[in-house]
Formats: sequence, structure tokens, C-alpha cells
Amino acid sequence: MTLRLRPILAEALGTAALTATVIGSGIMADTLSPDDGVALLGNTLATAAMLYLLITTLGPVSGAQFNPVVSLVCLLRHHLTLPLFGAYLLAQIAGGLSGVALAHAMFDLPLWQHGLTPRHGPGQWLSEGVASFGLIATILAGQSTRGNTAALVAAYIAAAYWFTASTSFANPAVTLARAFTGTFSGIRLADTPAFALAQIAGALLAAFLLPWLLERPRQ
Repeated sequence: MTLRLRPILAEALGTAALTATVIGSGIMADTLSPDDGVALLGNTLATAAMLYLLITTLGPVSGAQFNPVVSLVCLLRHHLTLPLFGAYLLAQIAGGLSGVALAHAMFDLPLWQHGLTPRHGPGQWLSEGVASFGLIATILAGQSTRGNTAALVAAYIAAAYWFTASTSFANPAVTLARAFTGTFSGIRLADTPAFALAQIAGALLAAFLLPWLLERPRQ
């Protein structure tokens, strides 16, 4: 199968925009407020709004995945071929790193920095598993009920920012990208592998559980 450029580019641009929003809004919120709770609220609202916009506008082009665990579930459900999954994965990683550079450039910071915020331990790992499980469950439930997936995902992420101890990264590509910012939204590079494993585990659990849970009884 010949890979099409448009959906791959859409995945890169979407992931870049999402990452730039997470990091840029974190910088702005942290600059404007000394209160971490207020800063997190600003970060939450900006991220949820951007997710709604990106999923609505780029969904028809690429499926608006912007997330390796979402793409992995699509691969397992035969909605993506293996070559296209690989192309999406590279596009998402490149987009995430580009989004960091864009956010930093807008705030006159070095394009990439070392992430300094420690995020580790059983509570953090469990939080990431829960966050990714909930994200995939939300997507699959929205598709099953023909709901507004963009609104559902935006609402879920807004909630998960606050009910998970990790503030719901739920995205290996964005997690890796956030290891290259020393700002409010950062994470130490050494902490990213455990986050990614927890995210994959949560996503796979949802991918296998939700189809059974949502299966409609035969008439």
C-alpha cells in the first residue's frame, strides 16, 4: 500500500499543535499565576479546547489520533495497516518534538531543554495506566454510540488532568516531547519509559475490555 502524505502530515501537525498547547499554556499559566492550582486549570482548559478543535478539523484527514497508543489500538482493530502505523508513529514523535520547539520559541526559550520534573512511583504509573485506559474507553464508547468523539475526548482529558496524580499525560509521543522542556509541563527523560509502558498497558486493557462491554445483545 502506498502511504499517503496528507494523513501523515496531519498527524505530525496535530501532535505539534497539541504539544505546543500543553507546553505553551503551561508556561503562560505559570508566568501569570503563582498558584499551581490556577496554573493547572489554565493548562487544562487550553489543552481540552485544542483537542476538540484538532479532532474536529483533522479527524476526516487522518483520524486525528495524535497518540501512539490510539494508533496502536487502531492497528489491532485493523483500522490501520502496519506501514501506516509506523508512519503515524514517526510523525507523532516528530510532531511532539516540533511542538516543544515552537512553544519555547514563542516564549524566547531555548528550543529544547532537559526536563527536570520528577514523575515516578507506583501512584504515577497507575495514574498513567488509568488515564490511557479512560482515553481509549472514551474513544471506543463514543464510536459505539456515535457520540461526538471530539467533545468526549476533550471532556475526558479535562477531567483526567485533575483526578489522576500524573495530570494525565496518556500519550507516549507527548510524554517523550515533554522530557525536552524544563517548564511547568516537563518530565525527566528517565521517567518516560515507565510512563509509556503504563500508557500502553492501560490502552491495551481498554481495547480488549470495551468491545466486550459495549457488545449489543443479538436479537
